[in-house]
Amino acid sequence: MRPTSAFALAPLLAVLLAACPAPLNAVQRGQQTAQEFNQDTRFGRTSLAMDRVAKEARDDFAQHHRSWGTDIRIADVELSGMKSHGERDLDVMVRVGWYRQTEQDLRVTTLKQNWRDKDGWELVAEERLDGDVGLLGEPVVFVAPPEGRAPAQFPTIRLRGAD
Repeated sequence: MRPTSAFALAPLLAVLLAACPAPLNAVQRGQQTAQEFNQDTRFGRTSLAMDRVAKEARDDFAQHHRSWGTDIRIADVELSGMKSHGERDLDVMVRVGWYRQTEQDLRVTTLKQNWRDKDGWELVAEERLDGDVGLLGEPVVFVAPPEGRAPAQFPTIRLRGAD
């Protein structure tokens, strides 16, 4: 009778062991920090995000993100890639969907964020890799179409039923 009770406890033991996750390594903690940071910036939690920016990069970060939440609205943020340079340095690629309040056209920009682990992961630099210009406060020149050009229009065709 003893062996059957051991078989009955085996599934319970398997569930209990599966519920104990392994601790995160340094790179996984960096990825988790970058994910939380970018969610904070998306939803306007700037004070929480600034706590994760390195002191020497805070002025640049504030300058680049000053129009977020006012002129620029963030629609979506997703981590699209990550490359580690050892246990203490990470490059994180972030795809940001955004639009200007005045235009309402969805734009997409890919950012490269450099993270370093110095008593906790900190953002040390951020730059645009690809996509639309203007997310990080870059100057944008709007070009108007040349004047005097007639608007393109197809000829109107009227369908008439039987008279």
